[in-house]
Amino acid sequence: MEAKKKLEVKKLLNDKKFWFASFLIAWAAALQGHMMWLKRQDSFKQKFGTLEDQQDKEGLTDNQ
Repeated sequence: MEAKKKLEVKKLLNDKKFWFASFLIAWAAALQGHMMWLKRQDSFKQKFGTLEDQQDKEGLTDNQ
């Protein structure tokens, strides 16, 4: 029974479809994580603004 399991695992690791599916799943997970990170960055900018926004506000008050 043990030899049969080893043969099945070896066959699976040599299968190109397995590696393609694994790569596709990892790529999709990374893309989803990246999109979540971008969303978090945007919400932070909306809440606190950016450095350029802060400098513009300070520049406007100095000129008045």
